[in-house]
Amino acid sequence: MPVQPPAERAFLVGIERRDRPGLLPVEESLAELAQLARTAGLAVVGQTYQRLRRPDPATFIGSGKVEEVKALLEETAADVVIFDEELSPRHQRELERAFGEEIKVLDRTALILDIFAQHAHTREGALQVELAQYEYRLPRLTRQWTHLARQVGGRAGGATGGVGVRGPGETQLEVDRRRIRERIAHLKRELEAVRAHRARYRSRRRRAAVPVVALVGYTNAGKSTLLNALSGADVLVEDKLFATLDPTTRRVALPGGQTALFTDTVGFIQKLPTQLVAAFRATLEEIAEADLLIHVLDITHPHALAQKRAVEETLREIGAGSVPVILALNKVDLLPEGKRWVADGEVAPSAFGLPAEGPNPGPSDERLALLHQGIPISAAQGWGLTRLLSEVQTRLFEAMAFVVVHLPYRAGDLIALFHEQGVVEEEQHEPDGVMLMGRLPHRLLARFRPYVEQAMAPAQTLEE
Repeated sequence: MPVQPPAERAFLVGIERRDRPGLLPVEESLAELAQLARTAGLAVVGQTYQRLRRPDPATFIGSGKVEEVKALLEETAADVVIFDEELSPRHQRELERAFGEEIKVLDRTALILDIFAQHAHTREGALQVELAQYEYRLPRLTRQWTHLARQVGGRAGGATGGVGVRGPGETQLEVDRRRIRERIAHLKRELEAVRAHRARYRSRRRRAAVPVVALVGYTNAGKSTLLNALSGADVLVEDKLFATLDPTTRRVALPGGQTALFTDTVGFIQKLPTQLVAAFRATLEEIAEADLLIHVLDITHPHALAQKRAVEETLREIGAGSVPVILALNKVDLLPEGKRWVADGEVAPSAFGLPAEGPNPGPSDERLALLHQGIPISAAQGWGLTRLLSEVQTRLFEAMAFVVVHLPYRAGDLIALFHEQGVVEEEQHEPDGVMLMGRLPHRLLARFRPYVEQAMAPAQTLEE
C-alpha cells in the first residue's frame, strides 16, 4: 500500500476591504476559504486578516502585516500561504520575495482552479479547467525564469555571437509565453467545437419540446442530492465544495404526466474566478438556455441571504438573469420543527429557535427574510419534493399566455407544437398558412415570436 505524503500546511490571510465590501463578513469568507483549502487536500494551521482602505501597491497587505504573517508562517511551520483575494502578478512576486523561496504563495483563484482540476472528470471539464489555469498563469510566468540570462544571440555568444548562435535572442520566458498562448488558442478551438455540439443538442431538444430545468445554487447547497432524490440518479454527493463539476442531466416525471430534463450544474461561490466563468461558457450556457431554474439554497447557513445574492450576481453575469426561478429552501430537516414546516407550508420563528415575538437580532434575520420567498424542502429526507415538482409543473405547463399567431404551412413543427403543448381556441386555414388563437406555455413564446399577429392586442403578451 503506497504511503501518502503528508498534507501541505496552509496559513490563510483574509482582507476586509473598505473600498469593495464583500458579500460575506471577513470571518465567514475565511471559514469558506478554509473549507476550500481542505477540499484541495491542505491542512489549515492558522489564519489572520487585515482591514484595508485599499490594497498596498507592492504587497497587497501592509508592510507590518507582511512581517507578522512571516513570523506566523515560521511559528506554524506552514508550507503555503493563501490569500482570500486574487493577487496581481506583482503582489504575488513581492510576497514570494518577502516570505522566501520555500513558501508557496497562492490566492483564492489559484486554489479554486486547483480544486476544479482535481474534480473535472470528463474531457470537456478537463479542457475548461486547463484553459482557465493557463489564462490565470500566463501573466504570472516570471518567478521561475527571472534568474535566467538571455539565450544565445546578439552579444551573448561573444562579440559577434559566433557561428550558429546568432539570432533573435529570445528568453526562455518568452518561449514559454508563446507556447502557452498556442495552447490557449488550441483549447479555445476545441471548446468552441464543444459549444457548437451543445448548441446542436439544444436545438434538437427544443424541437422535441422537452423543457429543461437547471439546478443552480451556491456550492454544497445540495443540488446533486436533490437531483438524486428527484430522478434516482447516482450523482456523487460529498460534503465538499465543488464535489461535482461535470453537468448531469436526468429525465424527471412531473405530477401531470409530462416529463422534463433536470440538469445539475456546477456550484457557484462568491469571488468566482473570471477565468472559470469564461472557460465554462459552454457549460454555463446550459443554464442561460434553460426554461426554468431551481435555485437550491441551504436555509441552515447563517449567511444564506449573502449566498443567494452571490448566485444571483453570477446568473446575471452569465446572461441567465431573466430565466424564471423557483427558490428551493433546502436542508430544513436540520431545523427545529422542520418537518412540520414542510407539511404546513408555513414556518414560525421557533423553527430557528427564536422567540415568536420581539426583535430577533443576528444572522437568523436573513434566513427569516427568505421564509416566504421559497419552497421548503429536504433533498436528503425527500420532504417537500411533491410540492416542488407541482410548482415546476405549473411554471412549465400551466402558466400560459394568450397569443394569436400566423404560421406558414412550412412551419409544420410549430403548428404541431402549438396543438401538443398549448390550448387552441380557434384555428383558421388560409392560403398562405394557419392562424392559431389560444394559449401557450411561457417557455415556448420565444419560438413563436416571429409569427405573432402584431396588429392584434393579445400579441402584446409576447412582448412583455
